[in-house]
Amino acid sequence: MNRLHIAKATGVLFILFALLINIPYLMLVQTFEYDDILREPTDYVLTQFHAGGTQLIITWFCFGFLSLLFIPAAVLLQRLLEREDTPYLFWATLVGVLSSILQAIGLLRWTFVIPLLANLYVDPDSTDATRAAIVVVYQTIHQYGGVLIGEQLGQTLLVCWTIGIGFTMLRSPYFKPWLGWVGLSTVPFWIVGQTELFATVIPATPVFELTPIGFMIWEVWLLLIGVVLLRPGRQPRLDKR
Repeated sequence: MNRLHIAKATGVLFILFALLINIPYLMLVQTFEYDDILREPTDYVLTQFHAGGTQLIITWFCFGFLSLLFIPAAVLLQRLLEREDTPYLFWATLVGVLSSILQAIGLLRWTFVIPLLANLYVDPDSTDATRAAIVVVYQTIHQYGGVLIGEQLGQTLLVCWTIGIGFTMLRSPYFKPWLGWVGLSTVPFWIVGQTELFATVIPATPVFELTPIGFMIWEVWLLLIGVVLLRPGRQPRLDKR
């Protein structure tokens, strides 16, 4: 596969990822009050989840599965951008891949773990003691699989990938420097947005809900990357590199 083909494939993958990942996300917003519901009391979350039925479980599966589409896109982008003076790109790509895996693990708990807890919680035969135990299990899984693995670790590694790719773009013949700055501009939103995660264990922490803004800008950035790589006027330059 020559660089022109790599550029086209990378562009297609980034556009597909940025567009497709929003389909299950928007469905969850409409049908499951996502993502505000993540901070709601356990009884409300499990009751609403059970009410969502099979369709909600499948939606969560698609959300988690589609997040893995980022992996081939990141790997191909590394192949396209790597130069002798960018040895850090390998590590940036590695943490990007790990980020995708961790976020998929966090999301897929809603497909393979939470349904069992929700079914037991709403079961008329469940005792108060059983429901109390389910609440503890849910909160533990939610905090560990969601807040720690999916959000904190997953997003932190994604920030590292964004920084590595953003700085590489500043000197890359494939992109104008401004596009690199667009990616780098998302970093402060993610960093400050981490306050919401710390507030789950340190209630006095001031909360700045900036992560959604960072993600929106980041997804637009991915779309722009894809569009630039697919532009016909860009292809001769890629071949001459």
